[in-house]
Amino acid sequence: MSATPTHRPRAQDSRDRGGPAQPLLMVENLTKHFPVRGGLLNRQVATVQAVDDISFSVQKGETLGIVGESGCGKSTTARLLMRLMEPDSGSIVFDGDQVGDRHGISVSEMRRQMQMVFQDSYTSLNPRMTMAESIAYAPRMHGLGRKDAYDRAESLLSRVGLTPHQYSRRYPHELSGGQRQRVNIARALALEPRLVILDEAVAALDKSVEAQVLNLLSDLKESLNLTYLFISHDLNVVEYMSDRVMVMYLGRVVEAGPVESIYRHPRHPYTRALFASKPTLDPDRRTTEMPLTGDPPNPINPPSGCRFRTRCAFAQPRCAETVPILTAPFEGDSDPAHVVACHIPAAQAVQHV
Repeated sequence: MSATPTHRPRAQDSRDRGGPAQPLLMVENLTKHFPVRGGLLNRQVATVQAVDDISFSVQKGETLGIVGESGCGKSTTARLLMRLMEPDSGSIVFDGDQVGDRHGISVSEMRRQMQMVFQDSYTSLNPRMTMAESIAYAPRMHGLGRKDAYDRAESLLSRVGLTPHQYSRRYPHELSGGQRQRVNIARALALEPRLVILDEAVAALDKSVEAQVLNLLSDLKESLNLTYLFISHDLNVVEYMSDRVMVMYLGRVVEAGPVESIYRHPRHPYTRALFASKPTLDPDRRTTEMPLTGDPPNPINPPSGCRFRTRCAFAQPRCAETVPILTAPFEGDSDPAHVVACHIPAAQAVQHV
């Protein structure tokens, strides 16, 4: 996994409404706060700001990687996109149609074209259903005949590297973690989606199996004309899989841009600290000082202004007064698609790093 996969020219999907220039997914001001209840009357006493006013887009045929510390809102964002939980506010537009709007696209129709693979391969599967039954279930619920649904299930098992006559009648406990995750990938593809959300999909696998699954995902993306939203805490895996990267911190997006630009020239102090914490075997790249100290602030009562300021060595008074917004690159940057939410000028930040 030393380089980002190359992408061959892809045929246009017959379901493509707006052409390649129109994003497949557009998210605007997505917000989700969870109430905290307590006391004798179980009243709301506080609010956890899990996802707070984030906006981004996913282009057709690309892989957008999302990184950040645990608790930054990555998985909550994925569940909001799938409408496994309802957002408090914000809009989701899928290929030009607003999701949930009576003039747009229904949640049910969106889920036919957007599927999700979860981290835990075992609990994602019904222990009482065979692998073929699990994969065929969604197509059958959407009107496909029994024989056609099971034929599709066996075809998908073969596509993800599992011989149908060996695995179609097995139950989840009879498979290894890597094999179960391959089944989950096949199940996500059963409705022929256009966008697949991978939420820590390889985090529970050992490295040899992880590499196999990542190569499988890359091959499936090219052969099936897929778009990925790839969520992971493993920065090396995100670099290998992604075309663009979005960095989240405490419910907000702090930096976004092409993978090469983000990894070679990170602008936000948090992104720099995140990348500096990557394990390395190169003795010339080892550090003796911790790149970041302290725990993330409590999401119930986040800091004013920039939420990273309490852990930032370059914080200024302005950082506490004004919320930074994602803006165009600093003067002199060569990549206009690289945006950052930070008040600190690039020259000053680089000088102190």
